[in-house]
Amino acid sequence: MIEIIIACFLGILLGTITGIFPGIHVNTSGAIVFTLSPYLLSFLSAEVLCVFLSSLAISHALLEFIPSILLGVPEEGTALTILPGHRMVLQGRAKEAIRIVAIGGYGAIIVTILTLPVFAIILPYLHNISKPYLWIFLLVVSLILVYKLSYTIKDRIWSLICFLLSGLIGWGVSITPIPSNLSLMATFTGLFGLSTIIYSLGDNSHIPHQNPFVELELDTESIKNIFIGGTTGGILGFLPGFGPAQGGIIGQNLSKTKDNEDNASNFLMTISGINTSDCLFSLIAIYLIGNPRSGIAVFISYLINEFTIYHLLIFIFASLIAVSISLSLALIIGDKFSKIIEKLDYNKMSILAIVLMISLVYIFTIIYHGPIWYITLILITTTSLGLIPHYQGLSKSHLMGVLILPAIIIYYTMFH
Repeated sequence: MIEIIIACFLGILLGTITGIFPGIHVNTSGAIVFTLSPYLLSFLSAEVLCVFLSSLAISHALLEFIPSILLGVPEEGTALTILPGHRMVLQGRAKEAIRIVAIGGYGAIIVTILTLPVFAIILPYLHNISKPYLWIFLLVVSLILVYKLSYTIKDRIWSLICFLLSGLIGWGVSITPIPSNLSLMATFTGLFGLSTIIYSLGDNSHIPHQNPFVELELDTESIKNIFIGGTTGGILGFLPGFGPAQGGIIGQNLSKTKDNEDNASNFLMTISGINTSDCLFSLIAIYLIGNPRSGIAVFISYLINEFTIYHLLIFIFASLIAVSISLSLALIIGDKFSKIIEKLDYNKMSILAIVLMISLVYIFTIIYHGPIWYITLILITTTSLGLIPHYQGLSKSHLMGVLILPAIIIYYTMFH
């Protein structure tokens, strides 16, 4: 038990670091740990390593809103929060925004755990009867999201192109003999890491003085949005490849919450809840339906051959610890960061992140004797594709086609 607790705290520590460091995707961090797993498993149990990964994912999900809101550097799960969050920062309300996303994420984890018995009864049944038709559902929902996240014909065409191209990359990577840990690391680093930071290099926006006094009340509307955030994670549980950004569209429609100045607080609370609860439910889905529906969950499913109720209880326990500590860390770090935000050199920090991520990819490629030319091709291709949404003003959630399109192909071929 002591090893599990230590692993939980170390996961929180690393998740905090990766969360507040702009551009480091949680799946990139997980891929690094998974790459080291053959060595780590020689003196650690698979359960300990998986608790580390789950705590890393939970803390990262809560802390990644800090650079997203304060710097405007998004991850896939925080992309929808950029506009309302940055508006609050420009109004001097950074501390309020950080508290909203922290409370939304914490409350959603509690809701997810409380509603677990309901999902445990309903989800396996729905998943079993929907399997033959799941590829149709995934395809239809993907097209709906392309339509919902775009407002002009040109944007919808570009969104569809991004979805299809990322999907083809995902399918190509999945059928190559290259170790999945290396290919996934390079793919996510390019799509969500390097591309985001390279684009942000030209961002020299000025952040005004932030209001040090915060008054935040949890009313009925806030509780409703926390509940929607927590339960939407369950809805995503049987949609392989769908992440918080896609879930955010579902949550918006359920709560009738729009991204505008009047609803910024409720919008942020709902999206942060979806982002954090999705991390936990992606692990729960392994037990309920045998479907690892996130990068971290895929790594965990590789490490644990038979996922039992024992593992589920351990992950819930670790998640409660992780989200509780991460809540406090988010408030402390967010408050301090909001005070020094005007003094940071964005370009130097971005260049450091680029060098670090590229170095890690090539270090592990050399260690595991991967084809450097192929990994280089993945990095160049995915980074180039990852830049398109930025320059076209699109949501980067369309790049989750890298997971969704292969899932559509797999489910189609499975029943035809």
